[in-house]
Amino acid sequence: MFTGLVEEVGTLHSVSKQGEALVLCIRANQVLEGVKLGDSIAVNGVCLTVTAYSGASFHADVMPQTYRHTNLKQLRPGVSINLERAMAANGRFGGHIVQGHIDGTAVIVNRVVDANAIVFEFQLEQPGIERYMIPKGSITIDGISLTLIQADDSNFAVSIIPHTLSKTSLAHKKMGDTVNVECDVLGKYVERLLRFASTNDHGVGDNLEHSSSKSSQLTESFLAEHGFF
Repeated sequence: MFTGLVEEVGTLHSVSKQGEALVLCIRANQVLEGVKLGDSIAVNGVCLTVTAYSGASFHADVMPQTYRHTNLKQLRPGVSINLERAMAANGRFGGHIVQGHIDGTAVIVNRVVDANAIVFEFQLEQPGIERYMIPKGSITIDGISLTLIQADDSNFAVSIIPHTLSKTSLAHKKMGDTVNVECDVLGKYVERLLRFASTNDHGVGDNLEHSSSKSSQLTESFLAEHGFF
């Protein structure tokens, strides 16, 4: 588990590609302190496993499923990458629950200065995940825990202070760039539990693809009826 607090901005040293599989070599310092083979490191928000390391870099494999559904396939040597080690049991929980399991990608469609903040507006590239976004709720953008200030059908926006911008790869992002998006996992669990409650379907082995194709039963009236308002 991660918290969305980027520890370090690393640099992609090299990338080896074989079909839809990648091997990334990433230069880093802080996240390599005490690292071991098999450790998890969030790379632009994607949970990857350390398969090799040296004093100044580590390697991680990217499988086809991850290749298809994240922006890792667009990375080129020299680009900046957000890095975070998995949270230790005795660590501070400064962000929100981040699994490192990307829900989809979004494109930067606007970037404006708002007093001492920078507002980024994004457009989702995959439909469906916007239902897990609410204003003032949490979202993870390229591994950064942020707060939503706007959430529409396919567009959403976040506001970032200069410190966060300077300490993450967002400082180098421009209009049209793609970012990884992970929604708050709590909303996903609530939706699934309420769906089963509303249909009296208590099966735990339901096929995920079949389940996701059902229309959502999560409405304002349903939440009110079950005590959420």
